[in-house]
Amino acid sequence: MTDWVREKLHPDYAQALRIDEMLYDSETDHQRLKVFQNGTFGRVLTLDDVVQTTEGDNFIYHEMLTHVPILAHGAAKRVLIIGGGDGGMAREVLRHPTVEHITMVEIDAGVVAFSKEYLPTLSNGAFDDPRLTLVINDGALYMRETTDRFDVIIVDSTDPIGPGEVLFTDTFYGHAKRALTPGGILVTQNGVPFMQGDELTNTMRAFQALFSDATCYMATIPTYAGGPMAFGWGTDGDARQTPLAELQSRFAAAGFETDYYTPAIHQGAFALPRYVERLIP
Repeated sequence: MTDWVREKLHPDYAQALRIDEMLYDSETDHQRLKVFQNGTFGRVLTLDDVVQTTEGDNFIYHEMLTHVPILAHGAAKRVLIIGGGDGGMAREVLRHPTVEHITMVEIDAGVVAFSKEYLPTLSNGAFDDPRLTLVINDGALYMRETTDRFDVIIVDSTDPIGPGEVLFTDTFYGHAKRALTPGGILVTQNGVPFMQGDELTNTMRAFQALFSDATCYMATIPTYAGGPMAFGWGTDGDARQTPLAELQSRFAAAGFETDYYTPAIHQGAFALPRYVERLIP
């Protein structure tokens, strides 16, 4: 009989992925981690049976949470990643030669350890890059206490349940803003608005109280089921108005290829469906 992982993140909707081979199954102090092989998506990482990332479609999520703020900013040298223990976010940030230093704060050392072993293609050597400093700590505690300043802050959190819940609070966002340099940009993952509308609304309400430019942009990731995913965007600068020609110039100068991101996709991602616009206060 074929085994399946059934994700029951939403009360009225579920998705299932076939397990061709279970590669890792262990419970840490924080969550149950699984890595299994799937015919379509390759290796799949789940936390408490909720899909976190896959070899097959992770490029969409990671490219859009990194290249949009970094290329919009245009001069980002210091980047902070909250979460991202699989290393995929660091992998994409490190592709920018202008980024001089990345601090990555991950609460669970177990995620990093097994990702290196079971999902090495996601980090693709990122953990060995001298520009990356890995901090094993609670992201909210780090944000509250840090005196460092960053040009871009990326919150690569789980959904607002369990350990990730604190990363969706007004207080956390306030501490994040304090840690930004002038004109800095905060981006967050905010779930699938069709299924998790309150998550986006609450984040946008907090962002609007903190930033002069607060909105979200979107991309569709197949294993984050239920429609396109929203990424929160907060800044006091005008980076969102960067002209297409300038984005194209910056992207060309960065000198790398992407599988999802383009400057045109960058601009178009901020064009929101009406049902999403209604979720923003």
